[in-house]
Amino acid sequence: MKSHTKFMIAAAVALTAVLPAKAQDTIKIGSSLGLTGYGSLTDAHWRDGLVAAIERLNAQGGVLGKKFQLVTEDNKSTPQQAVVVYRKMMSEDKVVAFNSGCISAGNFAAASFVTKAKLPMFLCSILPRQPEEVKWAFQFLPPPKYEVDTRYQYLKEKTQVRKIGLLADPSPYVTLMKGIAEKTAAEFGLEVVASETYQQDDSDFSVQIGRINAAGAGAVIMLGQGNAVVTAANNIRSLGLKNMLMLGSIQELDIHLAAGKVLGDQYMAPTPMIQLASDDISVLTDPKARAVAEPFIKAMRDKYGRGDNAQASRAWDSMMMMAEAMKKAGTTEGEKVRDAFEKLGQYVGAGATYNFSTENHIGITENPYVLISVKDDKLVRR
Repeated sequence: MKSHTKFMIAAAVALTAVLPAKAQDTIKIGSSLGLTGYGSLTDAHWRDGLVAAIERLNAQGGVLGKKFQLVTEDNKSTPQQAVVVYRKMMSEDKVVAFNSGCISAGNFAAASFVTKAKLPMFLCSILPRQPEEVKWAFQFLPPPKYEVDTRYQYLKEKTQVRKIGLLADPSPYVTLMKGIAEKTAAEFGLEVVASETYQQDDSDFSVQIGRINAAGAGAVIMLGQGNAVVTAANNIRSLGLKNMLMLGSIQELDIHLAAGKVLGDQYMAPTPMIQLASDDISVLTDPKARAVAEPFIKAMRDKYGRGDNAQASRAWDSMMMMAEAMKKAGTTEGEKVRDAFEKLGQYVGAGATYNFSTENHIGITENPYVLISVKDDKLVRR
């Protein structure tokens, strides 16, 4: 009998050695990402930043004696699928927090039941609309006004263009930015003479751009992301509009390079300094900012080669700040992590400086953008 008991104990120990870590031995972070569909480029870079940050955190021992585990699900860039994957990560994976991508509509659609579960949401997108949902969500995306201001300031100070046309997709973030662009143009001495829309999967914008040109606009303000920007650039060239400026939105590096190759100096766009630092870290002249950015840039370069640091840097920052909040809270329990996160104070990250608080869940409070164009397959500051 004793020998049988000893055998059972030994077998149990051996089995434990080969089984994967129990759920409670890891800290599971869920991420709803548009890995297919119009958001695929943006959200893929967000995922890359999360992966790099978690690898670094785990190499340093993790948090509270546990390692992080990232659970990613493809929401296919649609709000309907986002609801499905958020629910799956909550019920099956038992995640303790979400660090999700830039599909605002998807994050909006899930916010109500994530809030009821008292799980914090760290987002690449803008915040949900309901006040109770905002209490549980933290925005790492710069406010859309900063994108608008950067382009308008350039037109005002550096060009003779005073009439502009807007070309916008219907996403929540762009809709918000479009409203700002229409309301603030006069403050910069500009007039919006045409406002056109498109769908992310449209293959040609010649009609919309033709109307913008016919209205007398000297610049197209492109409000939207992804390959649509390259389509618009090709349309401007094919229409022979050699004097028409195109000012795009924040984009992935590859999109900037492709649009710039088509239009040359006619193409410009706002970008954070960390994206310029993808090729040359010396552009970061602030010693503190550079010191924080260096380990991020090295991690991304070692893992992905020539990566795109714009979205990935803020994903990295969000994970580092989440880990810091868990340390301060001494737990991964949602409400305590949220409260600790609000009390982190000013945080200098790789992608930006953040100023979250109880009253403010939009972390970036100073315009991080500069205007760029493309030269010799690199981004250059205008």
